[in-house]
Amino acid sequence: MKKLFLIALTTFCSIYSFGQSKNTVTFQAEIANRNGDVIYIKDNKNKTIKEIKINDKGVFKDTFEIEKEDFYIFFDGTEYTRLFLKNDYDLKLKMDAKQFDQSIVYTGKGAAENNYLAQDVIKEGDVNPEKLVALSEEDFKKMTEEKKLTEEKYLDQSSLDKTFIEIQKKNILMNIKGLQKYYNESKAVQKLNNATAPTFNYVNHKGGTTKLEDLRGKYVYIDVWATWCGPCRGEIPFLQKIEEKYHGKNIEFVSISIDVHKDFEKWKKFVSDKQLGGIQLFADNDWNSDFTKSLNINSIPRFILIDPAGKIVNADAERPSSPELQETLNKLLN
Repeated sequence: MKKLFLIALTTFCSIYSFGQSKNTVTFQAEIANRNGDVIYIKDNKNKTIKEIKINDKGVFKDTFEIEKEDFYIFFDGTEYTRLFLKNDYDLKLKMDAKQFDQSIVYTGKGAAENNYLAQDVIKEGDVNPEKLVALSEEDFKKMTEEKKLTEEKYLDQSSLDKTFIEIQKKNILMNIKGLQKYYNESKAVQKLNNATAPTFNYVNHKGGTTKLEDLRGKYVYIDVWATWCGPCRGEIPFLQKIEEKYHGKNIEFVSISIDVHKDFEKWKKFVSDKQLGGIQLFADNDWNSDFTKSLNINSIPRFILIDPAGKIVNADAERPSSPELQETLNKLLN
């Protein structure tokens, strides 16, 4: 869920008297198992405002000026976390990049606000999407209202920075809106189950085209993905193992790329270089393909399970990395 919620950001300008030198942020860290040699501090427009080099021991220390006290992004080239920075902070970070969010601990001036953010990410990650969607509309509304009141009450009773509290309260509202959107979209997808699956007729990597009707008589597990999608690529090794395990069973594994048309050759090369198995197809109009729109697909990867008669078993099926997928397939195929 980490990547489900938006970061709400506001602006605060620091004013200094004439002749007074501007304050700066001092930021230092000890990072075990670092992912790279450079840390990037980015603003809310994803613009890098500072690059910091890390030494061989995973240590850095830097002093720099920021234009406004605000929320920022700490990015190590692989993972990211939120920061709250203001001039005059003296912030010290200790973490293990292999554990990342779970290992983050700040000390020094500004530690309280940033430890709050680190723990907030972990709490949001603990939200179980399946349990969330299983709630009735009344229970969902009650849950989100309680969540909002609890978090706002904590902030009001804390001694955290006032600007931080102001921004974080806006973040809470944005997160609630994000949950509501996810809930509504998931409920809409659930209504597709047991309906006849929308058809497609897409270019096959091996040549010609393939229609959904060509696969009738078998279960079909569809992976909607794109070459630019990190989480999609992360599922590939798991999908390959699933394909191998159920080889020869009454099921076809179909991957539909929604890369834009200009990246067609890039897709072909990616499939060849990675030796991807199953049936590899290229959608006719990326996100705007009829198949994609009919299934309310607005984020990827997305997995769909269809039965031999062409009915949708699950319009938002378990990912290959989920143990629940094998449980489902075992029940259907054995």
